[in-house]
Amino acid sequence: MTRSIWKGPYVSLDLLEKVKRKAKQKIKSWSRDTMIIPEFLGSQFDIYNGKKFVTVSVTEEMIGHKFGEFAPTRKTAIHKKK
Repeated sequence: MTRSIWKGPYVSLDLLEKVKRKAKQKIKSWSRDTMIIPEFLGSQFDIYNGKKFVTVSVTEEMIGHKFGEFAPTRKTAIHKKK
């Protein structure tokens, strides 16, 4: 289910402050539900997927999506051939 339009996108305020303070440094975040906004362009984030941190570099195509979409939580099944 999507968020109501009148509420606007959800952005963690702590994460937004870190982006404004730290220019071009990796920022660790556990907030997978934060929507990527234009202020995040060019920044690198370490997004936690439940086991480890996945490095995500924000590009223009990512704006409007959420961080969780770029840090998968499940591995793909690899079946061995006999």
